[in-house]
Amino acid sequence: MVDRTGGFRRKTRHKLQKNVRDTGKISLRRYLTEFKEGQRVILNAEPAVQKGMYFPRFHGKSGVIKGKKGNCYEVEIKDGSKIKTVIVHPVHLKG
Repeated sequence: MVDRTGGFRRKTRHKLQKNVRDTGKISLRRYLTEFKEGQRVILNAEPAVQKGMYFPRFHGKSGVIKGKKGNCYEVEIKDGSKIKTVIVHPVHLKG
């Protein structure tokens, strides 16, 4: 068997990069944001927080909140013709 090269954030140098004006501490408000079921959200990764981050392929996609799992939310997105469920922390969501 061949070992997989690289990890979760492989080849994401520019995709998971903050804008120069957005660097600095993250507001607590982003951690505590509440979303309701059926609400539309955009997956917008916060590179400084690795917990609850979705796979980089879904960066910038929009979806619908389907439920809550612990501190995270289940977001249903469309990937091509398939519907997929991604578990995402509210820091990485834009309402």
